[in-house]
Amino acid sequence: MSLSSTARGVIQDIERLEGAYVGGQLVSFDGVEHIPVISPRDGRPIGVLHAADETQVDLAVHVARTAFRMSGWATAPARDRGDVLKKWALLIGENAQELATMISLEMGKPVSQALGVELAAVEKCIRWYGELADKVSDKLIAHEQSVLAYSVEAPAGVVAAVVPWNFPLTMTAWKLAPALLAGNSVVVKPSEQTPFSALRLAELAGEAGLPAGVLNVVNGLGRVAGQALGRHPDVDVLTFTGSPVTGRAFLKYSAESNGKRVWPELGGKSATIALPDADIQAAAASAAENAFFNQGQMCSASSRLIVFEENADEAVAAACEVAAALQPADPLDAGTAFGAVVSAAAVTGIEAKVADALEQGAALVAGSPRRTVVDGLEGGSYFAPVVLDHVDPGSRIAREEVFGPVLSIIRVGSEAEAIRVANDTRYGLAASVWGRDVSAIHRVTRAVKAGVIWVNCYEEGDMRLPFGGVKESGFGRDKGADALHKYTDTTAVWMKLDA
Repeated sequence: MSLSSTARGVIQDIERLEGAYVGGQLVSFDGVEHIPVISPRDGRPIGVLHAADETQVDLAVHVARTAFRMSGWATAPARDRGDVLKKWALLIGENAQELATMISLEMGKPVSQALGVELAAVEKCIRWYGELADKVSDKLIAHEQSVLAYSVEAPAGVVAAVVPWNFPLTMTAWKLAPALLAGNSVVVKPSEQTPFSALRLAELAGEAGLPAGVLNVVNGLGRVAGQALGRHPDVDVLTFTGSPVTGRAFLKYSAESNGKRVWPELGGKSATIALPDADIQAAAASAAENAFFNQGQMCSASSRLIVFEENADEAVAAACEVAAALQPADPLDAGTAFGAVVSAAAVTGIEAKVADALEQGAALVAGSPRRTVVDGLEGGSYFAPVVLDHVDPGSRIAREEVFGPVLSIIRVGSEAEAIRVANDTRYGLAASVWGRDVSAIHRVTRAVKAGVIWVNCYEEGDMRLPFGGVKESGFGRDKGADALHKYTDTTAVWMKLDA
């Protein structure tokens, strides 16, 4: 399939972005490993990843530390920092089509969703923190006649942000905006599958007036560049979104180095519980839509629909209808609603998990257990939505993250069983409860262990509302004013006054 002029221009620009962003400029490192970056759209390379090693990571951290001490960003009035963030948000909006196309090429997200969902969220996030700048103040604790006591928040120093590929700029913005507003310098390591969009985002921050060295981007492999950031003695805070295995590794690196604070936001196995009096059509359609959105590649994906036996057939029909309407197509087509999975290896992994579920007794009621071929894009990585019915709640597909477009329907006979099934996973990121009985809704929402619970909806939110999980979904929280505290040090001041 032919490419649009925008896509051709983005691919040409990617060659300019094949490096790192350090000290306010794009740089190339000599002697590092060069790894082709393959677009899941068609299986063709779109650029080359310059994989930084410990030496390049150390340089980026040194530049960040120098900028923290010397650039004036850390000591600038909060309002001035906020003005830079607001200007950055404007530039993101002006360049949104370019950034959305780059994301679509990198990880297969439909360009319409990259533009209308991801870039809209990025712009909103950075603007929101910019507008928050002059609304946060220190806390006055006591003001007796002889005592003045208060606490002061100061930037922690150098923050490392290791971000995933599924929402490459949204997750980056959630971490960058509060860290920068607080006055820190930051080193970002994007996923090796989405290395270019973060570099362009950093360029726009420089154009907005962010001082050189305050924001740096180094690309590389997690086991090398990511580990180097995790172990670096001059990184004060590390924030991470990704797998529980890597999250635990960062906690270990912290313990073995300088004890840096680590904020992990990890995986999920989220459930939608449709109570007996729920609007079953709406609940099932919502569960399916949010299991399949972004090709199922969301830590908060609604991958389990827990439904009472008497309503199960109606729920299955509604979920299958959603699945049938979402068929893989060219992610660069503006009309596409369902794009490519991030890589051929990811497709193979999804196939294996579906096959295992069928062996364990699940029934395939929508989709195919094999990859999908899109005409004209035979080398791409596509997998159509799958709905599985009669899923055993103890099976692997019901308890482990798939990170692909698979909805598991689990039939239960009681409210207590629904709660038990929902909690029977090591994760605790998100959940949804559907029903009309307010008392039942309160009972269930209080019993389900999750960091975010939606009622009669899914994936609704606001920048004021924190996002994060419990259990093995980690304890990091993104969004909201409280996120600033992840990136600050608190000093308590007790001042004895003359009587």
